[in-house]
Amino acid sequence: MSNATVADFDQKILRDALELRAAQGANALISIGAGADVPIAVIMRNDLVQLEIMRAVAQAGTVIVALNWHATAEEVKAICDDSGALFVIIHRDLINNLLPALEGREVITVTPGPELCAAYGIKNIKTSDQFPEWSKLVDAQKPLEERELMRPLMRYTSGSTGAPKGVRRLSGGPRKDFEDVLRRVGSEMMHLKPNSRFFTAAPIYHSAPSTLTSAALVTKDVSIFIAPKFEPEEFLATIEAQKVTHIYLVPTMMSRMLKLPTEVKERYDLSSIEYCVSTGSPWPHGLKSAMIDWWGAVFWESYGATEIGFMTMASSADALAKPGTAGRLQMGCTILILDKDGNEQPAGSIGEIHARMDAFGGFDYSNDPDSRQASEKHGHFSVGDLGWMDEDGYLFVTDRKKDMIISGGVNIFPAEIEAVLMRAPFVQDVAVFGAPDLEFGEQVVAAIQPMEGWTRSKAEVINFLKEKLARFKHPRIIDFHAALPREDSGKIFKPRLRAAYWDSFGPKI
Repeated sequence: MSNATVADFDQKILRDALELRAAQGANALISIGAGADVPIAVIMRNDLVQLEIMRAVAQAGTVIVALNWHATAEEVKAICDDSGALFVIIHRDLINNLLPALEGREVITVTPGPELCAAYGIKNIKTSDQFPEWSKLVDAQKPLEERELMRPLMRYTSGSTGAPKGVRRLSGGPRKDFEDVLRRVGSEMMHLKPNSRFFTAAPIYHSAPSTLTSAALVTKDVSIFIAPKFEPEEFLATIEAQKVTHIYLVPTMMSRMLKLPTEVKERYDLSSIEYCVSTGSPWPHGLKSAMIDWWGAVFWESYGATEIGFMTMASSADALAKPGTAGRLQMGCTILILDKDGNEQPAGSIGEIHARMDAFGGFDYSNDPDSRQASEKHGHFSVGDLGWMDEDGYLFVTDRKKDMIISGGVNIFPAEIEAVLMRAPFVQDVAVFGAPDLEFGEQVVAAIQPMEGWTRSKAEVINFLKEKLARFKHPRIIDFHAALPREDSGKIFKPRLRAAYWDSFGPKI
């Protein structure tokens, strides 16, 4: 029997006990019709029950559709409709705000624990028999005797129209157990081994922390600890208390910890740390160097995409020797740097990054198959970025071809925000883009050309967005323009709008 544990701030159980609960949960899913290949939406904050559900879904062969719990009812409905998710597992306190999206779906609730409630100021959770509780469904079942092969999660990214696109994994042959892929991630990329102790406070509904946490969950004799949210000093205290060896962080979290007073940073013993990985957002060289000086050469940076998976890894030594590199290729990934005509570029020449990674499997989009096909050249998919490879096989990412904003490690898609703002009666035209932010990497800017006769009001813009977009997508900067600059084709010339913010900041992302 393994002594490895799984824990959050509310409870801790043995890994074997979690798997047993998950086997009961798998039977519960099958009993309600949410078994093999059935999509089920999960709308939860970080807690141990979420990990139990992830493992239950894996054993039942169900397909998780992970949703951001900040999402509005409109956003949740759109994704559930597109994915076909007729089942939803959700933290009970989130239900009231999402009722319009939950209509016609079978809802299963999870009551958040005391520490989770304290972290988010959750009070007076209304109990109701209208929706069954996950724990009671699990308690009523025997463990599943013969598990299904694990299916990959279905994740959503943005299309050119602003409508979310579901990324569905394709096996391309006999069905494979996705746990095998996760074990490779655990051993080859995360360097997990028996008695490793993995910790994250990043939201598990996001692609990278979800995949890395799942990899830890399927790697033998690894303990997992998750925090409900990130608090800088609490994070350091947890590393010491739990003797954490492996960590997932994003640059925003690092920046906040570095800003702690020196006496606080020196208060905690961090000597147990062996490995810390970051993904998702630009990691400035100065910030990376400061963290290496503090924690030692334990840092790795990964570059990836929802559609492809983790493509590269850069060690601390790589970061110091080759500042700005995204690292070398991983797990059989191949990358082509192509010019606009599809010709492969030599080392040192900038072009569009196209990647292929068979380990994670092929994919298609749930509602936009044409864009998948249009983005492929020579069997490699465009990840929407520009970059170059050096003679030693290290990738450097120089710019984003797409307009995607990455703020605090979260992907934000301007087209989605623009589509909502264009519905406002006071907006004639709008362009949304990213501007630099020292803590979060980027912040959202909305450049608005107002309708004639409207009294310009930033508060009215934000108020219009309140029930339509999650708060983290709201622009932090709103600028009004008599007219937006346009190219000859009529397309808004975003580079000219961005320049006012980026030119005085330094290198572009």
